Amino acid sequence: MSSHIRRRPARRPGRAGLSALLAVTAALSVTGLASPAQATGPAAPSGDTAPGTETPALVEGLADAVDASLPAATAARTHLSGHKDRYRILSPERDLSTDIVTTDPDGSETVRLDQKYRGVPVLGAQYVVRMTHRNGKRTVTGTSGSYFTALDIDTDKATLPVGTAVDGAVRQVQAELAKGGYRPTHAKSGADTLSGTDRGLTVLPTGKGVLTRHITVRGTDPATGAPVVQEVYVDAATGVTLFESGGLPTFTSPRRAAGHLGGKTGRQTKPGEPTKPGNGSAGVTGQGTLLNGSTVPLYLTKDGATGQYLLRDTAHMAGGKQRGVIQTWDASSLWYQDVSGVWPEGVVPFTSPTPKIGPELTASGAVDAHWAAGKVYEYYRDTFKRDSLDDKGMAINSLVGVTDYGSPFVNAFWDHTKMVYGTGDDEYRSLASDLDVVGHEMTHGVVEHTANLVYAGQSGAMNEAIADYFGNVIDVTANHTPMSDPDAGLIGGDLCRNRTPRECAFRDLNDGATTEKFLGLPLGSAYDNGGVHVNSTIFSGALWDIRESLGGPLADRIVYRALSSYVAPLDGFDEGRDAVVAAAKSLGVKGSRLTAVKKAFEAHGIVPGWEKSLGLDSDILVGRLGTLMSFVGTGNSPSAGNGWWAVPKSSADGTAPYAVWVGRTDGKRKARQISPNDGRSHLSPVTDGKRVVWVAVGDVSPDDPYSHTYDIMSAPVGGGAPKTLFSTTDEISGLSVDGDTVAWSKRDEGTGLQRVSYLTGGSTTPQVVPLGRDYNQAVKPAVKNGRIAYIHDGLFDGVYGVVVEVYDITAGTTTPLGAPSQPEWISSPVVTASGVYWLIDTDYTDDDFTTLRRADVDGSDVTDLIAEKGPNPVRSYGLTASESAVTLTVYASYSQVFDDYNDSLAKLQQFTPKGAPLGRVSCSHGQQSNAAAETGSRVLWMDTTTTDTDLVTRNRPAGTCA
Repeated sequence: MSSHIRRRPARRPGRAGLSALLAVTAALSVTGLASPAQATGPAAPSGDTAPGTETPALVEGLADAVDASLPAATAARTHLSGHKDRYRILSPERDLSTDIVTTDPDGSETVRLDQKYRGVPVLGAQYVVRMTHRNGKRTVTGTSGSYFTALDIDTDKATLPVGTAVDGAVRQVQAELAKGGYRPTHAKSGADTLSGTDRGLTVLPTGKGVLTRHITVRGTDPATGAPVVQEVYVDAATGVTLFESGGLPTFTSPRRAAGHLGGKTGRQTKPGEPTKPGNGSAGVTGQGTLLNGSTVPLYLTKDGATGQYLLRDTAHMAGGKQRGVIQTWDASSLWYQDVSGVWPEGVVPFTSPTPKIGPELTASGAVDAHWAAGKVYEYYRDTFKRDSLDDKGMAINSLVGVTDYGSPFVNAFWDHTKMVYGTGDDEYRSLASDLDVVGHEMTHGVVEHTANLVYAGQSGAMNEAIADYFGNVIDVTANHTPMSDPDAGLIGGDLCRNRTPRECAFRDLNDGATTEKFLGLPLGSAYDNGGVHVNSTIFSGALWDIRESLGGPLADRIVYRALSSYVAPLDGFDEGRDAVVAAAKSLGVKGSRLTAVKKAFEAHGIVPGWEKSLGLDSDILVGRLGTLMSFVGTGNSPSAGNGWWAVPKSSADGTAPYAVWVGRTDGKRKARQISPNDGRSHLSPVTDGKRVVWVAVGDVSPDDPYSHTYDIMSAPVGGGAPKTLFSTTDEISGLSVDGDTVAWSKRDEGTGLQRVSYLTGGSTTPQVVPLGRDYNQAVKPAVKNGRIAYIHDGLFDGVYGVVVEVYDITAGTTTPLGAPSQPEWISSPVVTASGVYWLIDTDYTDDDFTTLRRADVDGSDVTDLIAEKGPNPVRSYGLTASESAVTLTVYASYSQVFDDYNDSLAKLQQFTPKGAPLGRVSCSHGQQSNAAAETGSRVLWMDTTTTDTDLVTRNRPAGTCA
């Protein structure tokens, strides 16, 4: 039999997987900057760069004999070591550690080997060896995965103290939760609701590799109360945050569930141990009633000490490897923020005085959760001979009834050790009341213990897709629902009390989603971990089509084989398609049935090169910036003025230091780099069309790797040598230029306070905007016509407040734009020749609507152009303005997101200076953010429609988007 070897093409290495994830490894603001040659972003297109690996992505059709007497993992390494010309893995024994070994009853073996580089794990790098072991013979049939051969770093240069890394990761997530604006000192900053845990060193496999420290940040969003679990990777030398992924696989996206979330601060709990039944416990078969009214048998345990019947099932796993249990716990006294990743203090077993479970446990969702957990276990045991979620008999614990600080919680999640189900609300029953939801959450556990797909971007969307697929398979199988039923593909359709299944469902595997509608979320984005939910039905829809074509038994075997034996952690849609096709072949699928598998992916647009077909209705000024598009700060945002733009840009593969590029907004002049190639990171460029001013960041000295120099630099847009205007070792958080005036805000490391400084008239000595109060702060300056607008935060007549002020440099006078107030959030002000604009969230409710406010520069006519309590409120966290148009970065309302994920990404909407709507700036599907206004209605912004981050522009609004 001839083998087929597919090497990763010499394009973006694993674009759908690796570089899609690592496209975000860039600094977000000048408070945290990538070190030279370590900022990362999208890799170059075909022919531009060498691949990140010479190891083949997929090898099929092998029949290589290997010693049958060896342990499976040793045999796998022996095979790789014996074929170094094929795999380019020089030392499998040294560089590959065993992750999972799976042995199927038919003699198939799958060995997953995680790559380590000089003893340090490599993020998502895993190589899979598939073998058969029958009749005393072992044969390698194929391999796949990611092994990075280009790594070349010094793993001893982890100079950053662990505590500093943890603090930096927490501050990064805290800044993201501030959504690019400013959260006043009187509002909760998030520091008291977040904590970090060091997970050790990890290599990010981009370019020659970047040594990072992996930090898990947990806590709550101070604004919404939503749970926060982020896996953060910070540069092990500089502390710069390079990459993030989600750490909490949920049933639905946090934004979609957020309409049910409150805004209070969670309490802390201590880890504890699950309560054990007393002596003399015995297994009993009882019965209970589901929330849909059906009576079902339940496996219970009678506690000999109390005589109570516990929702504790020892029967299902009686023949398993560990004799595990399925137990359902009463978590109604707990808040969902307090149960993730720990066994919470205060959780107790559900109990009943008789084996006939009463209605109170039905109402709570406990009966549904307990019964459904058993059905899911049965499915994986009976169909795939799998012994629990980890295939090693792990206990299955379900916490039911968690609340949002005592209020309803409409979501569910797998926290890597257990399932957690919310209460539901007036419309939604307990989240455990639909079998496909329980199947979904438990399948996240199966995915974690097989392919362990990274929960971000396309790999995260595949994680969600497979959880949806098997969750729904288990549901339709148990309920004998035919695939021809139009509601067969609904996820969560039975959760509602009053709505029909189609009105109720969270997702539909038959929604027809294709890559044409792929929503290009930036990875590391504040929403949905880069599209893990919003894009999932593209892939799950293809899997469901395969099931409709081939029938359930065969399709389920194919998908499970792909998951357990082919898919690797960083795989995206392309690799996922290849895995499913290869799995089908390995099961003997051929001819018209194999064609049906391929056509299912084609029908959903998952074909080679699909990412290149995602079009824009805008003009690309410079593509593939290699920078992260996010809420945080302005370090990577574009700027525009008088026909010119400026933006920070890395190399196409993201391995070069950040440099400042300039060009014409009409695209008639070739873009060029304006900052020097001096090894520093050059960020936060701003331009008035005559010159560009930016911040260059470097190390203070080789002996002090924990501090940076911040040089404010300037150069003419048309060319000329750059010069340094000001240097400091204090953190700079804002920058603005107009004519001969440059203003910035920086934090004094001694006092911790931020103040606004400025240079004007050719002076080399900075002046400080006077506040008149020693302990107040000034941040986020914007300069126009000799005036500086900024946010003033602190005590006013003994009361905390925040107000936007304008300082007249010539007159030396300060004008407040209205009275101080106590907002939850406020954006940076934007100044035009005629007025000042800003966004503000004043009401501390969970709707997150914001007010667009305007004032004349002399302090008069303070007006709410779009009021958060008005008839047409907006949810906006970004603002830019010209003399004739105001452009907002707008997010859909919770009700819109609930009904249509296509409206869930940030979009640009334009208004007149009086707040009258002009329509959408662009109708493209990607996220649109970090906008910069030019003259008239022209806007530049960073767009992710092509799945890369591009700087694009339009000279007029697109209007109404169908």
